[in-house]
Amino acid sequence: MALHRLTSITLGVPNVAQTAAYYEEFGLRPLPDGHSFSTVDGGEQLRIARSDHRRLLRLGVGADDPDDLDRVAAGLQRLDVTVERTSTTVSAVDAGTGTRVEVTLAPRLGQSAAPAPHYNGPGRIERADARADAVLRSQAVRPRKLGHVVLGSTDQQASQRFFTEGIGFKVSDTVKGLAAFLRCSTDHHNVLVQQAPVQFLHHSSWQLEDVDEVGRGATAMLAADPDRHVWGLGRHHVGSNFFWYLKDPAGNFSEYYSDLDCVVDDQLWKPGVWEGTKGLYSWGPPPPPSFLAPEDLAALMTGAHSA
Repeated sequence: MALHRLTSITLGVPNVAQTAAYYEEFGLRPLPDGHSFSTVDGGEQLRIARSDHRRLLRLGVGADDPDDLDRVAAGLQRLDVTVERTSTTVSAVDAGTGTRVEVTLAPRLGQSAAPAPHYNGPGRIERADARADAVLRSQAVRPRKLGHVVLGSTDQQASQRFFTEGIGFKVSDTVKGLAAFLRCSTDHHNVLVQQAPVQFLHHSSWQLEDVDEVGRGATAMLAADPDRHVWGLGRHHVGSNFFWYLKDPAGNFSEYYSDLDCVVDDQLWKPGVWEGTKGLYSWGPPPPPSFLAPEDLAALMTGAHSA
């Protein structure tokens, strides 16, 4: 795949300082400007900017070479989308989500593999005479990379065409009449576009080492403020990943995840079609109504958000 990862996102929020403090506590490393943050493996992957309401202003996608940019520009132009082009980028706004997507020449992401944890099981002792490493960890949780974003679109099918026929994403799975899981890397999904009454960012998702880091990260965040809790711990069915969702001060959900499905050979992956919320989770607490329809949607629709 000529596209290979999400490079970064820019969040627009009305409360920059509060939101920046949250993501530093979430485990992202602040950069000197005070409103940009890096992950362990991905470098600078989050920027926070002032906006009159919460939204995803920009989504960055990495490409290998200028020929890839030519293909993206041509695909977008076939959809009658206005394209901005430089020698290293192609950018355009998806009308359904209101997000500017910028495809940039960028190096591929390299991730060093940590030693696999040793799990004991019935008839299988892999960790003899020792406590589990996870219960001895004391360092702060640090996301390895930005994994995906979920966007509400007022025209889901048009947004899906924008990302697939225009940018070059591939479809991993769909929810009939509602949403599509799209990938620009070997991850099961890097963007999920869902039908919504208003353009909004549902959540951003950040990769952790394993399920114990998911639990440790969320536990630390909730110890500081229990009202941050949204949904978790659980395991999604579509994508298969462990998850725990929290809420930032602007109202965006942020997900810790681990163990996401990977599509290495496109010929071996068969996209599924799911009904309603059937594929949402395999186990865990049921999703709260506020996860399915965030509490500020009505305010976003009427423009009655806080400035």
